[in-house]
Amino acid sequence: MDDNIVIKLSGLTKRYGYGDTASFALKDFDLTIKRGEFVMIMGPSGCGKTTLLNIIGLLDRATDGEYILNGEDVSDISSSRQARLRAKKIGFIFQDFNLIQNLTVIENVALPLVYVNRPRTVRLKAASAALNRFHLSEREYYRPSQLSGGQQQRVAIARAIVSDPEIILADEPTGNLDSRSSSIVMDELKAIHEEGNTIIMVTHNPSLTVYATRVINMLDGQIDTDVKTVADYNLPQPISIKTKKRRGRNKISSKEISRKENF
Repeated sequence: MDDNIVIKLSGLTKRYGYGDTASFALKDFDLTIKRGEFVMIMGPSGCGKTTLLNIIGLLDRATDGEYILNGEDVSDISSSRQARLRAKKIGFIFQDFNLIQNLTVIENVALPLVYVNRPRTVRLKAASAALNRFHLSEREYYRPSQLSGGQQQRVAIARAIVSDPEIILADEPTGNLDSRSSSIVMDELKAIHEEGNTIIMVTHNPSLTVYATRVINMLDGQIDTDVKTVADYNLPQPISIKTKKRRGRNKISSKEISRKENF
């Protein structure tokens, strides 16, 4: 298989119920995603978008079909193996932020590193660096309830990237945000993508497709249209963690920093 293929789904089916009462969230679904793509998945409610994202994220299993992740067939792996792969390879961003209210911001961001057995000091140092990237260092010891919606989503993005995953899955990440906050969050995702990360995002907002390298429209559990806006040879390539940290410090102007810190 092509080394640039990170996800390959073949004949994927998700069925609920049996016989005459069976319904399908996904049916004979085929999809190949290459490293460095920013894929936006659109379609009406109930078309299977979130089910697809959950299966890719190893939060759910298909009823039938094959799922190859980085060359490994993960269709029928154990739950413990699923958890290890999620922790190492996949970062999640949700519409409702999914922050734990009784933990501080820095503890929320550090949480994924618990599942890969990083020492507490290492976890907090990595979480602090991720928050600094999003200009939230002064809010490390706030509770999520003390932050605006936009700030909470940026904390959620910091949590998603803290373990340096290869794939970011985002389910309506701007769905609960105003237009200004949405723009800032999408700019952050664009920056992450430009570092070579593969992003798969579900959205109902067609105006956000300008950030994508590929737009998929789903209908009734299948792909209706699939349009690439960037050729494969122009996709960004992964860069080292050290380079990512340096870019995070240097690439944003003082005006942009002020804009992010003040909302």
